[in-house]
Amino acid sequence: MFPDVMLAILGISAFYHDSAAALLIDGDLVAAAQEERFTRRKHDHAFPTNAIRYCLGEAGVGSESLDYVGFYDKPFLKLERLLDTYLSYAPRGFPSFLRFVPAWAKEKLHLPREIRRGLPGYERQIVFAEHHESHAASAFFPSPFEEAAILTLDGVGEWATTTYGTGRGNRIELTHEIRFPHSLGLLYSAFTYFTGFKVNSGEYKLMGLAPYGEPKYIERIRDHLIDLKPDGSFRLDMSYFEYCQGLRMTSPRFDVLFDGPPRRPEAPITQREMDIAASIQAVTEEAMLRAARHVHAETGMRRLCLAGGVALNCVGNGRVLREGPFDDVWIQPAAGDAGGALGVASFIWHQLLDRPRAVRTPDAQQGSLLGPRATDCSIRAFLDEAGAVYETYPDDAALCDTVAGLLAREQVVGWFQGRMEFGPRALGARSILGDARSPTMQSVLNRKIKFRESFRPFAPSVLRERADDYFDVRPGEDSPYMLLVAPVREARRAPEGNGDQELRGLDKLKRARSDIPAVTHVDYSARVQTVDDARHGRYAALLRAFEARTGCPVLINTSFNVRGEPIVCSPEDAYRCFLSTRMDVLVLERTVLRKDAQPAATSSDSRAYPGSFGPD
Repeated sequence: MFPDVMLAILGISAFYHDSAAALLIDGDLVAAAQEERFTRRKHDHAFPTNAIRYCLGEAGVGSESLDYVGFYDKPFLKLERLLDTYLSYAPRGFPSFLRFVPAWAKEKLHLPREIRRGLPGYERQIVFAEHHESHAASAFFPSPFEEAAILTLDGVGEWATTTYGTGRGNRIELTHEIRFPHSLGLLYSAFTYFTGFKVNSGEYKLMGLAPYGEPKYIERIRDHLIDLKPDGSFRLDMSYFEYCQGLRMTSPRFDVLFDGPPRRPEAPITQREMDIAASIQAVTEEAMLRAARHVHAETGMRRLCLAGGVALNCVGNGRVLREGPFDDVWIQPAAGDAGGALGVASFIWHQLLDRPRAVRTPDAQQGSLLGPRATDCSIRAFLDEAGAVYETYPDDAALCDTVAGLLAREQVVGWFQGRMEFGPRALGARSILGDARSPTMQSVLNRKIKFRESFRPFAPSVLRERADDYFDVRPGEDSPYMLLVAPVREARRAPEGNGDQELRGLDKLKRARSDIPAVTHVDYSARVQTVDDARHGRYAALLRAFEARTGCPVLINTSFNVRGEPIVCSPEDAYRCFLSTRMDVLVLERTVLRKDAQPAATSSDSRAYPGSFGPD
């Protein structure tokens, strides 16, 4: 595919969570994918053998042809931090220390050996960037800005948990940092754990739960847990936490402060958990706003780039954009550890090799559609072998008109198109779609399709030129990566009725709040994805066809998976999920399958399928 390759750089992230690989050819991002999509193990942390194989295959190069390989953090610096922490908290952390030493001895202390074992024939240099350098590079280099401030916030890298600096042209410079154990990401994860959700996975559930509660614990958090300064810097009172010892996230003092022990996973959610979620979300948003204001004052930049796991807090991102001092904000779509693979590859190309950077509009991320695709021939061959019944449409207009009609009749559609998304969000390539106007669709999708908690909201996809008709965003606002939350416009909201003010907790779900109720959260917010023709092609055509039928340019867009399952990667994954849920229609490129026509539908066990994946 690239017969005259001048320079090929592979970036790798691995061994913590969300392992991934990304490949640059002459500075162009040609492929990126997370390992979980291939192994079907959510947040897979193993060496990304399959993701690497895909990236190299997409470019048509072998590992022996690579010029550089980069790893997204520095293992010896991380080892220094871990040893220092265990010694500081000895002997309480000794059991965790015994678990950690063999893993490091086997993998992380011998990373060059592990990398070369996974890349047969590669004999050149391996570059190790610092964790937050990788985050910063992933945020700035693909962005549409010639210069910008950079802010990275996560749990922890080697030592840093928060950094800021600037990007100009082909250089980034991080000038300030907050160090472990003081971490906004780990503070949020501590509350994720305490409310009964899975750390490094369930943080988005905590964010989604927050609007059901009242922020009654804000003062306790500020008075006891975090000393948050006006400039956004902070320190935690570590007597309330145990993540340094590696035993659990919170200490018994935390239990006393928040009126009892942690919620058990899968136990009923009480008003306490909702109020705790609302409180920590409010504190996190305030910390993000203060940090953004300080970074603006210190750098004088008009634009901001964000990365790190905390940058997936789209409610906080929305407030930074609306209430902060920056004109524009760009957030790396794979803001967590997976994006570090892209970051280190970009860092090598621009920062170490001093290659020029051409700023691209709308950005250099290509819609984050960077994963594998399926051909029409391979799809038909698979479906024929599976005995599936399907229709194939000759062009996009016929396909989109048919699917739009099915959606308008409140059919649930699995939509599999083009290249798979890189990052945690489905963006119209591996999505489950529904009618945003339906008052019952949110419940149907959660209970019968996704098999997940009833409180969790769904995001809208909206044609970019119509977004400001439905949401409080600027005309033409670009939000293609579903990383910004905005209020639903007042004109779209339903008038409040008698008794609405008294609704509390999950009872808030009983009320339709707008003319697009399935994507309007209980606080009248929505996690908006804007869709345009250049990036989204057939998906934009579908939205236009749906608008032509209904007058509404908005669809529900949720990831094509069930609870605990990675987003589907292949037609086989999509077909299996389709048969095992109450999805009505499956669209694989221009091929349409209707559930009621499938011979295999009656034999599929919809109860066993979601149980085959671990808790998320």
